[in-house]
Amino acid sequence: MAQHLSIPALAKRVTDESSAYQFLEELRWGDSPVCPHCDSTVVVFLTPRSGTGTRATRTGAQSPRRVWKCKNRECRKQFSALTGTIFHGSKIPVRSWLFVLFEMCASKNGVSAREVQRKYDLTPKSAWFMTMRIREAMKRNPTATRMVGTIEADEAYIGGKARAARGTLSKDARPSPRIKPEKTPVLTLVNRETGEARTRVMARVTSDNLYSAINHQVNPDGSRLMTDESKLYDNIGNQFTGGHDAVWHAGGEYVRGDVTSNRAENYFSQLKRSLDGTHHRISAEHLDRYLAEFDFRFSTRKLGSGSV
Repeated sequence: MAQHLSIPALAKRVTDESSAYQFLEELRWGDSPVCPHCDSTVVVFLTPRSGTGTRATRTGAQSPRRVWKCKNRECRKQFSALTGTIFHGSKIPVRSWLFVLFEMCASKNGVSAREVQRKYDLTPKSAWFMTMRIREAMKRNPTATRMVGTIEADEAYIGGKARAARGTLSKDARPSPRIKPEKTPVLTLVNRETGEARTRVMARVTSDNLYSAINHQVNPDGSRLMTDESKLYDNIGNQFTGGHDAVWHAGGEYVRGDVTSNRAENYFSQLKRSLDGTHHRISAEHLDRYLAEFDFRFSTRKLGSGSV
Protein backbone atom coordinates (compact mmCIF):
# COMPACT_ATOMS: atom_id res chain seq x y z
CA MET A 1 0.00 0.00 0.00
CA ALA A 2 1.30 3.44 -0.90
CA GLN A 3 2.30 5.65 2.00
CA HIS A 4 2.28 9.42 2.03
CA LEU A 5 5.29 11.03 3.64
CA SER A 6 6.27 14.55 4.55
CA ILE A 7 9.59 15.82 5.86
CA PRO A 8 8.35 15.86 9.52
CA ALA A 9 6.95 12.32 9.09
CA LEU A 10 10.19 11.12 7.53
CA ALA A 11 12.25 12.73 10.31
CA LYS A 12 10.09 11.00 12.91
CA ARG A 13 10.41 7.68 11.13
CA VAL A 14 14.15 7.88 10.41
CA THR A 15 15.73 9.10 13.62
CA ASP A 16 19.19 7.54 13.24
CA GLU A 17 21.27 5.38 10.90
CA SER A 18 19.85 2.10 12.16
CA SER A 19 16.25 3.20 11.52
CA ALA A 20 17.34 4.55 8.13
CA TYR A 21 18.60 1.08 7.18
CA GLN A 22 15.35 -0.49 8.37
CA PHE A 23 13.25 2.01 6.44
CA LEU A 24 15.28 1.38 3.30
CA GLU A 25 14.85 -2.37 3.77
CA GLU A 26 11.09 -1.89 3.98
CA LEU A 27 11.03 0.24 0.83
CA ARG A 28 13.13 -2.26 -1.11
CA TRP A 29 11.88 -5.62 0.15
CA GLY A 30 8.81 -5.11 2.30
CA ASP A 31 8.61 -7.94 4.84
CA SER A 32 10.66 -10.43 2.79
CA PRO A 33 14.33 -9.58 2.19
CA VAL A 34 15.76 -10.93 -1.06
CA CYS A 35 19.40 -11.65 -1.82
CA PRO A 36 20.49 -9.19 -4.55
CA HIS A 37 23.14 -11.64 -5.73
CA CYS A 38 20.94 -14.68 -6.50
CA ASP A 39 17.34 -13.54 -5.76
CA SER A 40 16.96 -16.14 -3.03
CA THR A 41 14.45 -15.41 -0.25
CA VAL A 42 16.17 -17.82 2.16
CA VAL A 43 18.22 -15.28 4.06
CA VAL A 44 19.10 -14.59 7.67
CA PHE A 45 19.89 -11.37 9.55
CA LEU A 46 23.36 -11.33 11.12
CA THR A 47 22.90 -10.03 14.64
CA PRO A 48 25.86 -7.86 15.78
CA ARG A 49 28.00 -9.51 18.45
CA SER A 50 28.44 -6.23 20.30
CA GLY A 51 24.86 -6.32 21.56
CA THR A 52 24.60 -2.58 20.97
CA GLY A 53 23.09 -2.73 17.50
CA THR A 54 26.35 -1.76 15.80
CA ARG A 55 29.08 -3.88 14.27
CA ALA A 56 32.83 -3.38 14.09
CA THR A 57 34.38 -2.54 10.73
CA ARG A 58 37.83 -3.55 9.51
CA THR A 59 39.25 -0.37 11.07
CA GLY A 60 37.63 -1.09 14.43
CA ALA A 61 35.00 1.65 14.10
CA GLN A 62 31.38 0.89 14.98
CA SER A 63 28.89 0.90 12.11
CA PRO A 64 25.06 0.75 12.27
CA ARG A 65 25.00 -1.12 8.95
CA ARG A 66 22.49 -3.97 8.98
CA VAL A 67 23.88 -7.09 7.30
CA TRP A 68 22.08 -10.13 5.94
CA LYS A 69 23.44 -13.44 4.68
CA CYS A 70 22.09 -15.63 1.90
CA LYS A 71 21.56 -19.28 2.91
CA ASN A 72 21.59 -20.52 -0.68
CA ARG A 73 24.47 -23.03 -0.87
CA GLU A 74 25.60 -21.68 -4.24
CA CYS A 75 25.70 -18.09 -2.96
CA ARG A 76 26.33 -17.68 0.77
CA LYS A 77 27.08 -13.99 0.28
CA GLN A 78 26.46 -11.17 2.71
CA PHE A 79 24.50 -8.11 1.68
CA SER A 80 22.59 -5.10 2.96
CA ALA A 81 19.80 -2.87 1.67
CA LEU A 82 22.50 -0.77 -0.03
CA THR A 83 23.90 -3.61 -2.16
CA GLY A 84 23.40 -3.00 -5.87
CA THR A 85 21.81 0.44 -5.39
CA ILE A 86 22.96 4.02 -5.89
CA PHE A 87 23.86 4.08 -2.18
CA HIS A 88 26.35 1.21 -2.52
CA GLY A 89 29.91 2.11 -1.59
CA SER A 90 28.98 5.56 -0.34
CA LYS A 91 30.27 6.82 3.01
CA ILE A 92 27.53 9.45 3.22
CA PRO A 93 24.99 8.61 5.98
CA VAL A 94 21.97 6.67 4.70
CA ARG A 95 19.72 9.07 6.59
CA SER A 96 21.08 11.96 4.51
CA TRP A 97 20.56 9.95 1.33
CA LEU A 98 16.90 9.39 2.20
CA PHE A 99 16.22 13.05 2.90
CA VAL A 100 17.94 14.25 -0.26
CA LEU A 101 16.12 11.60 -2.30
CA PHE A 102 12.80 12.73 -0.81
CA GLU A 103 13.49 16.38 -1.61
CA MET A 104 14.54 15.69 -5.20
CA CYS A 105 11.38 13.65 -5.81
CA ALA A 106 8.98 16.03 -4.06
CA SER A 107 10.41 19.47 -4.95
CA LYS A 108 8.74 20.64 -8.15
CA ASN A 109 11.63 22.95 -9.06
CA GLY A 110 14.34 20.48 -8.09
CA VAL A 111 17.19 20.83 -5.61
CA SER A 112 20.66 22.07 -6.44
CA ALA A 113 23.87 20.46 -5.21
CA ARG A 114 24.80 23.67 -3.39
CA GLU A 115 21.53 23.55 -1.49
CA VAL A 116 22.16 19.93 -0.51
CA GLN A 117 25.66 20.93 0.62
CA ARG A 118 24.33 23.63 2.94
CA LYS A 119 21.41 21.66 4.36
CA TYR A 120 23.22 18.40 5.10
CA ASP A 121 26.70 19.67 6.00
CA LEU A 122 28.43 18.01 3.06
CA THR A 123 31.32 18.97 0.85
CA PRO A 124 30.45 20.35 -2.62
CA LYS A 125 31.90 17.21 -4.21
CA SER A 126 29.78 14.87 -2.06
CA ALA A 127 26.61 16.88 -2.67
CA TRP A 128 27.20 16.88 -6.43
CA PHE A 129 27.92 13.14 -6.31
CA MET A 130 24.64 12.43 -4.49
CA THR A 131 22.42 14.50 -6.76
CA MET A 132 23.97 13.09 -9.93
CA ARG A 133 23.60 9.50 -8.73
CA ILE A 134 19.93 10.12 -7.93
CA ARG A 135 19.35 11.70 -11.35
CA GLU A 136 21.02 8.72 -12.99
CA ALA A 137 18.65 6.40 -11.10
CA MET A 138 15.68 8.46 -12.33
CA LYS A 139 16.51 7.66 -15.95
CA ARG A 140 13.91 5.63 -17.79
CA ASN A 141 14.69 1.98 -18.37
CA PRO A 142 16.23 1.83 -21.87
CA THR A 143 14.42 -1.48 -22.50
CA ALA A 144 10.99 0.02 -21.76
CA THR A 145 8.35 -0.34 -24.44
CA ARG A 146 7.56 2.44 -26.87
CA MET A 147 4.69 4.78 -26.05
CA VAL A 148 1.30 4.34 -27.71
CA GLY A 149 -1.50 6.90 -27.76
CA THR A 150 -1.87 10.61 -28.44
CA ILE A 151 1.65 12.03 -28.38
CA GLU A 152 2.43 15.74 -28.13
CA ALA A 153 5.89 16.66 -29.40
CA ASP A 154 7.85 19.89 -29.20
CA GLU A 155 11.46 21.04 -29.17
CA ALA A 156 13.25 23.75 -27.22
CA TYR A 157 16.74 25.20 -26.89
CA ILE A 158 18.47 25.16 -23.50
CA GLY A 159 21.21 27.68 -22.79
CA GLY A 160 22.03 31.20 -21.64
CA LYS A 161 20.99 34.52 -23.06
CA ALA A 162 23.09 36.72 -25.32
CA ARG A 163 25.37 39.08 -23.40
CA ALA A 164 27.68 41.95 -24.23
CA ALA A 165 31.30 41.23 -25.04
CA ARG A 166 33.82 41.96 -22.31
CA GLY A 167 35.74 45.21 -22.30
CA THR A 168 34.86 48.88 -21.99
CA LEU A 169 34.29 51.23 -24.86
CA SER A 170 34.00 55.00 -24.95
CA LYS A 171 30.56 56.48 -25.34
CA ASP A 172 31.42 57.54 -28.91
CA ALA A 173 32.44 54.02 -29.91
CA ARG A 174 30.13 51.53 -31.51
CA PRO A 175 28.04 49.36 -29.13
CA SER A 176 29.60 46.14 -27.89
CA PRO A 177 28.62 43.11 -29.96
CA ARG A 178 26.33 40.56 -28.37
CA ILE A 179 27.79 37.12 -27.72
CA LYS A 180 25.26 34.38 -28.39
CA PRO A 181 25.87 31.26 -26.31
CA GLU A 182 25.70 27.77 -27.76
CA LYS A 183 22.24 26.43 -27.03
CA THR A 184 21.43 22.73 -26.84
CA PRO A 185 18.32 21.49 -28.67
CA VAL A 186 15.99 19.24 -26.70
CA LEU A 187 12.95 17.21 -27.81
CA THR A 188 10.13 16.18 -25.47
CA LEU A 189 7.31 13.73 -26.07
CA VAL A 190 4.28 13.72 -23.76
CA ASN A 191 1.73 10.92 -23.80
CA ARG A 192 -1.66 12.56 -23.30
CA GLU A 193 -3.31 9.38 -21.95
CA THR A 194 -0.66 8.28 -19.45
CA GLY A 195 0.94 11.66 -18.70
CA GLU A 196 4.42 10.22 -19.27
CA ALA A 197 7.15 12.53 -20.59
CA ARG A 198 10.27 11.41 -22.42
CA THR A 199 12.89 14.01 -23.25
CA ARG A 200 16.21 13.69 -24.98
CA VAL A 201 19.09 15.91 -26.06
CA MET A 202 19.36 16.37 -29.83
CA ALA A 203 22.55 16.95 -31.77
CA ARG A 204 20.60 19.01 -34.31
CA VAL A 205 16.91 19.52 -34.98
CA THR A 206 16.44 18.12 -38.47
CA SER A 207 13.71 16.08 -40.11
CA ASP A 208 15.85 12.93 -40.07
CA ASN A 209 16.88 13.38 -36.42
CA LEU A 210 13.29 13.96 -35.32
CA TYR A 211 12.17 10.91 -37.27
CA SER A 212 14.79 8.74 -35.57
CA ALA A 213 14.16 10.12 -32.06
CA ILE A 214 10.36 9.86 -32.21
CA ASN A 215 10.35 6.44 -33.88
CA HIS A 216 12.65 5.13 -31.14
CA GLN A 217 10.29 6.28 -28.37
CA VAL A 218 6.83 5.94 -29.95
CA ASN A 219 5.04 3.17 -31.81
CA PRO A 220 3.31 4.92 -34.75
CA ASP A 221 0.80 2.07 -35.11
CA GLY A 222 -2.29 3.12 -33.19
CA SER A 223 -0.79 6.48 -32.17
CA ARG A 224 -1.58 10.08 -33.07
CA LEU A 225 1.00 12.87 -33.27
CA MET A 226 0.36 16.50 -32.32
CA THR A 227 2.92 19.24 -32.96
CA ASP A 228 3.22 22.87 -33.99
CA GLU A 229 3.32 23.95 -37.63
CA SER A 230 6.98 23.00 -38.19
CA LYS A 231 7.46 21.09 -41.43
CA LEU A 232 10.20 19.04 -39.79
CA TYR A 233 7.53 16.74 -38.32
CA ASP A 234 5.83 15.96 -41.64
CA ASN A 235 8.08 13.00 -42.45
CA ILE A 236 7.50 11.12 -39.20
CA GLY A 237 3.90 12.36 -38.97
CA ASN A 238 3.01 10.45 -42.13
CA GLN A 239 3.86 7.19 -40.33
CA PHE A 240 1.28 7.65 -37.54
CA THR A 241 -1.84 5.60 -38.24
CA GLY A 242 -3.87 7.93 -36.00
CA GLY A 243 -2.80 10.92 -38.08
CA HIS A 244 -0.68 14.00 -37.56
CA ASP A 245 -2.34 17.26 -36.46
CA ALA A 246 -0.65 20.61 -35.96
CA VAL A 247 -1.55 23.98 -34.46
CA TRP A 248 -0.35 27.20 -36.06
CA HIS A 249 1.59 28.98 -33.31
CA ALA A 250 2.86 31.64 -35.70
CA GLY A 251 -0.74 32.69 -36.33
CA GLY A 252 -1.69 32.71 -32.64
CA GLU A 253 -3.42 29.33 -32.69
CA TYR A 254 -2.68 27.13 -29.68
CA VAL A 255 -5.82 24.99 -29.38
CA ARG A 256 -8.12 23.74 -32.14
CA GLY A 257 -10.67 21.26 -30.84
CA ASP A 258 -8.61 18.53 -29.21
CA VAL A 259 -5.50 19.47 -31.18
CA THR A 260 -2.84 21.13 -29.05
CA SER A 261 0.77 20.74 -27.93
CA ASN A 262 0.23 22.63 -24.69
CA ARG A 263 1.30 19.73 -22.47
CA ALA A 264 4.72 19.66 -24.11
CA GLU A 265 4.86 23.47 -23.89
CA ASN A 266 4.00 23.30 -20.17
CA TYR A 267 6.76 20.77 -19.62
CA PHE A 268 9.33 23.13 -21.13
CA SER A 269 7.91 26.07 -19.20
CA GLN A 270 8.50 24.28 -15.88
CA LEU A 271 11.89 22.97 -17.00
CA LYS A 272 13.24 26.38 -18.01
CA ARG A 273 11.98 28.13 -14.87
CA SER A 274 13.60 25.46 -12.71
CA LEU A 275 16.91 25.52 -14.55
CA ASP A 276 17.03 29.32 -14.32
CA GLY A 277 15.84 29.62 -10.72
CA THR A 278 17.32 26.55 -9.04
CA HIS A 279 20.37 25.43 -11.01
CA HIS A 280 21.17 28.72 -12.82
CA ARG A 281 23.54 27.05 -15.25
CA ILE A 282 24.14 23.47 -16.38
CA SER A 283 26.54 22.02 -18.91
CA ALA A 284 25.43 20.23 -22.06
CA GLU A 285 27.49 17.25 -20.86
CA HIS A 286 25.13 16.59 -17.93
CA LEU A 287 21.89 17.93 -19.43
CA ASP A 288 20.54 14.43 -20.08
CA ARG A 289 20.64 13.66 -16.33
CA TYR A 290 18.68 16.81 -15.46
CA LEU A 291 16.13 15.96 -18.16
CA ALA A 292 15.74 12.48 -16.65
CA GLU A 293 15.01 14.10 -13.28
CA PHE A 294 12.31 16.37 -14.72
CA ASP A 295 10.86 13.53 -16.80
CA PHE A 296 10.57 11.44 -13.63
CA ARG A 297 8.81 14.17 -11.65
CA PHE A 298 6.51 15.08 -14.55
CA SER A 299 5.56 11.46 -15.21
CA THR A 300 4.88 10.69 -11.53
CA ARG A 301 3.21 13.99 -10.59
CA LYS A 302 -0.18 12.29 -10.10
CA LEU A 303 1.23 10.11 -7.33
CA GLY A 304 1.35 13.05 -4.96
CA SER A 305 4.21 14.44 -2.94
CA GLY A 306 6.06 11.88 -0.86
CA SER A 307 4.28 8.72 -2.05
CA VAL A 308 6.33 5.57 -1.53
